[in-house]
Amino acid sequence: MSRSAVIVDAIRSPMAKGRAPREGRAGGALSSLHPVELLGQVLRQLIDRTGVDPALVEDVITGCVSQVGEQSGPVGRWAWLAAGLPEEVPSVAVHRACGSSQQAADFAAQGVLAGAYDVVVACGVESMSRIPMFTARIGMDPFGPSVAKRYEPGLVPQGVSAELIAARWKLDRETLDEFAAGSHTRAAAADRSGEIVQVTVPDGTVVDQDETIRPDTTAEKLGALKPAFRTDELAARFPEANWHITPGNSSQLTDGAGAVLIMSEEKAQELGMTPRARFHSFALAADDPITMLTGPIPATEKVLRRSGLTLDQLDHYEVNEAFAPVPLAWAQHFGADPDRLNPRGGAIALGHPLGASGARLLTTMLNGLEATGGRYGLQTMCEAGGMANATIIERL
Repeated sequence: MSRSAVIVDAIRSPMAKGRAPREGRAGGALSSLHPVELLGQVLRQLIDRTGVDPALVEDVITGCVSQVGEQSGPVGRWAWLAAGLPEEVPSVAVHRACGSSQQAADFAAQGVLAGAYDVVVACGVESMSRIPMFTARIGMDPFGPSVAKRYEPGLVPQGVSAELIAARWKLDRETLDEFAAGSHTRAAAADRSGEIVQVTVPDGTVVDQDETIRPDTTAEKLGALKPAFRTDELAARFPEANWHITPGNSSQLTDGAGAVLIMSEEKAQELGMTPRARFHSFALAADDPITMLTGPIPATEKVLRRSGLTLDQLDHYEVNEAFAPVPLAWAQHFGADPDRLNPRGGAIALGHPLGASGARLLTTMLNGLEATGGRYGLQTMCEAGGMANATIIERL
């Protein structure tokens, strides 16, 4: 009898602005909380909410991008211990850039399918206020001379990649800003009960709502923002770019964590637990590291081939909103139904806490499928270097 990997539960913290307090400016709602404590509180609530014996968990697979400073070492191990959970449970940290906790969930499910696990937790965390993006590479060259030579005159920031995608798919500024404003509108309208768990910060304040959503955002307001990535040097190198990418149509820097309890279906039945969804198919892909953010297109093509499903059979698509051109180009390529694309809002409204985003998208998609009665959902993430994950789940 073939094994199946099921999701028993999936939760996430509120999404908070990823900014540290400075003179004259408050920090984000979770900025005072050590990332170990942030993830630890989410893990504790995952265990308490499901009632599973934590000693049965065989591994805690944790996505985290900036594995340095307070997020260094096996951050999931410290979070598990911070939550007061059994010492005998191990953990491992995963880095697949923005898809780190989606990869953590895929590794967990694949381990179940292979018979290596019966009960496993996949999770992710990123405190972008305490460990700013690129902290791990300050003063360092992450590419080496051979990569630099291969891609002369040099690799570019992801925002420039988003500009190139917008130009290639002929996405004008108005289209990008309308999509971005719609992300906030959809996020504000979504019922988050059951998706978000509360987090308590050191001064005793309870954070139980997303801090990042701006319901009054409009395309007109976003249209007043200036392009963020244009320089004279880049404009000369990429004359095709129109320089439409702004902070308003990009994902927000965010603090957050998420966690998913994954089991074999047989183990869930044995424990008397009702699974919420089943992992159906997985795929990985990579693309040009200059345009970089187009990886979800070949990853989706591959996962659809493996699944035997067509896009029309999928009820919900979560395509990470790293920048507005990413989901828009993906949707244009596939002729996707816009009503099924990030229907509960995406990273433009909710933020992109790097290592936690995969778990956040999975939690959002699962709740979205349950809210609408949909059966299949697709999650895909663009990742640094042109990589991408794609995962299909089936609601039970």
